[in-house]
Amino acid sequence: MPGNPITIRSLGPEDAFVLDRVQPGLFDTAPDPARVWAFLATRVNELVVALDQGQVVGLAYGITQLSPDRPTAFQLGNIRVHPDYRRQGIARRMMTEMRDRALDRGCAHFSVTVEDDNTAARALFKTSDGQDTPGLTRVDWPDL
Repeated sequence: MPGNPITIRSLGPEDAFVLDRVQPGLFDTAPDPARVWAFLATRVNELVVALDQGQVVGLAYGITQLSPDRPTAFQLGNIRVHPDYRRQGIARRMMTEMRDRALDRGCAHFSVTVEDDNTAARALFKTSDGQDTPGLTRVDWPDL
């Protein structure tokens, strides 16, 4: 129930069970336990959750990107908060935790790709000192 204290927590492979208790509607499909464990066991990945009495009501995930010729960077893959828990600062708290984790990993750059019509996310990123990067276009290969 919204109104309880929300805990923000980073997960490791030993915490995969936490995703057994996810607020319905947070994921597009149910998390696959093997994929969860593999994601968490690969330490370039990061997963932060927002918990309400042990139930996952928000999550953010991303990856540390190493390069032979550029400083280490962090790409935020997604940040989600269940609709019943939005507008409480949960997304901002998770994003702050992700940025702190990126700094701990020595990252010099933090970025996210966001859809043009996602006004809530764009507002969150802009009010967190994020800047649009002109001239970049995302290209996808959806059937790979």
